Amino acid sequence: MKKILLLTLSLMSLTTMAQNTLTPELLWKLGRVTPLGLSKDGKNVIYKVSTPSVAENKSSSKLYSLPIEGGNAIEIKDTKGHLTDKNTSADGKYIVYHEEVKIDKVHGKDFYPELEKSNVQIYNGLDYRHWDTWNEGKFNHVFYKENKEGATGIDILKGENFDSPQKPFGGDEDYIWSPDSKSILYVCKKKAGTQYAISTNTDIYEYQLESGKTINRTEGNLGYDTAPQFSPTGHLTWLQMKRDGYEADKNDIIVDFKGIKMNLTANWDGSVDQFMWSPDGKNVYFVAAVDGTKQLFAVNFPGMTRIAVTVRQITKGDFDVSDIIGFSGDQVLVTRTDMNHAAEIFSYHLKKNTWKQLSNVNTATYNTLALSKTERRYVTTTDGKKMLVWVILPPNFDASKKYPTLLYCQGGPQSPLTQSYSFRWNFSLMAAQGYVVVAPNRRGMYGHGQEWNEKISGDWGGQVMDDYLAAIDDVSKESYVDKSRLGCVGASYGGYSVFYLAGIHNNRFKTFIAHDGVFNTQSMFGTTEEVFFNNWDFGGAYWEKDNKVAQKAYTTFNPITLVDKWNTPILIIQGGIDFRVPIGQSQEAFQAAQLRGIKSRFLYFPEENHWVLQPQNAQVWQKEFYKWLKETL
Repeated sequence: MKKILLLTLSLMSLTTMAQNTLTPELLWKLGRVTPLGLSKDGKNVIYKVSTPSVAENKSSSKLYSLPIEGGNAIEIKDTKGHLTDKNTSADGKYIVYHEEVKIDKVHGKDFYPELEKSNVQIYNGLDYRHWDTWNEGKFNHVFYKENKEGATGIDILKGENFDSPQKPFGGDEDYIWSPDSKSILYVCKKKAGTQYAISTNTDIYEYQLESGKTINRTEGNLGYDTAPQFSPTGHLTWLQMKRDGYEADKNDIIVDFKGIKMNLTANWDGSVDQFMWSPDGKNVYFVAAVDGTKQLFAVNFPGMTRIAVTVRQITKGDFDVSDIIGFSGDQVLVTRTDMNHAAEIFSYHLKKNTWKQLSNVNTATYNTLALSKTERRYVTTTDGKKMLVWVILPPNFDASKKYPTLLYCQGGPQSPLTQSYSFRWNFSLMAAQGYVVVAPNRRGMYGHGQEWNEKISGDWGGQVMDDYLAAIDDVSKESYVDKSRLGCVGASYGGYSVFYLAGIHNNRFKTFIAHDGVFNTQSMFGTTEEVFFNNWDFGGAYWEKDNKVAQKAYTTFNPITLVDKWNTPILIIQGGIDFRVPIGQSQEAFQAAQLRGIKSRFLYFPEENHWVLQPQNAQVWQKEFYKWLKETL
């Protein structure tokens, strides 16, 4: 009898634990997995786990080695001896690295040394600020030096006012050694000032150590050329977009095969995120969005043969393959996420088509939680298209009850809405607070063909707004949706969507939340740093009076023209050093709402950019987000 009682109590305890739900505090205790590569012997995965500390307002990280064939992760002090140093040339003679170098005069004291206490910046062209920093005349440059103590570095971009790695997010993936150790290849946009701000034309350059000469390996292509790597048989490979100024163009895999540039994905209607060659050099594996997820694909490399080039989808399921780490026999090592789970390391057996989870950084935590349920829904749009809509239901969902429901508007605008896991816009967390979440794959998203992706450019306030409303109207037919308690939330282009829908929603929504959203397309064009983006998506400048597409962007599709129809509470959030969507956008929106007497709140983060990265700021963000929803929904 005693054993039965203990077993019953144990089962009750497990049931109770499983009824816990995700909270903002718990979300920011989860470990964040970053894969670093396979060990030199190919038997282990090396990865980093970063864990935020809200109390200390920073993150700490640890390194681990995990056996691919099974076993426990072992903490390691550093990666030396575990990973092959890709910054060392194949012959071991040289090391490549990068440093920031002062090139241009910008500050008052640069021009007037006698006025060293002056605080002034002087610019003769655009690109005077980027993402979240001001241009101070310093540029990332690639260096190499002999692999010995005391060696002096040689700047291979000496005197050039260009960046490699690219700012703001480029790192040592932007430069590589040639297999023969005679050259360094690097990514660079060799444009300065205003020309830099209006162009996406990065190229891959080859610097030859012996002669000191530099060759443009991608000359003639006008869009992005990025992610260089060599095949196992020595063929330079990279990702390419064709059109200058279009940051969301189709991304293709290009192989330079004996002087012939072969586009392996030209006839495939999708866009590549990242790629890696198979060890035998016969296939290129890559990650791409498809139907609301990110999956692993492969394309064969024909070489000199007449074999047809064929793209194959390798994995399927309601999850995202996030990163390709490497290959071990018949297994490919990747990271994987879904809307309920942060990234963990998995192996996928290419012959058996089976998955195996290797790392379990957050498994114990998730096992204590009741998680949301994610459903696919296909909605017919107003122009007769089939649109995927993700519907995320609260934990312990009861279809007999009615739930407040949020329409989520994705940013980008050309970005996929897949089974990714966010530490801010977290659907699992939203659902855990009792909300149904409706997340449509509206026009402008990868994974539904290039035509679908491109339809949003020049049409920000057009069909995409009908897509949003079609999604929420369709899901609202369900008995479990409380149609008197609908909210609308989003960031960046999603914030623009919130501002625009606030003027056309016809009383569908009871509350709005906009984070770093575009409110005034004209002032956005005049203050954002990457001018090429608005040139493309707005169709041109506001002063081009004969440009019908541009004029529509600055009038009909400008949220400021609809403020007279605003009648709904709105929370407006802004980062102080967001130069992509500068602070004036949110200030204008908040001022308009206040002067119109609409319940509104301005949540301002002086030290945050387009994102919210500091742990305590992130907690305030979450608390205010849900506080606002409780107040207004």
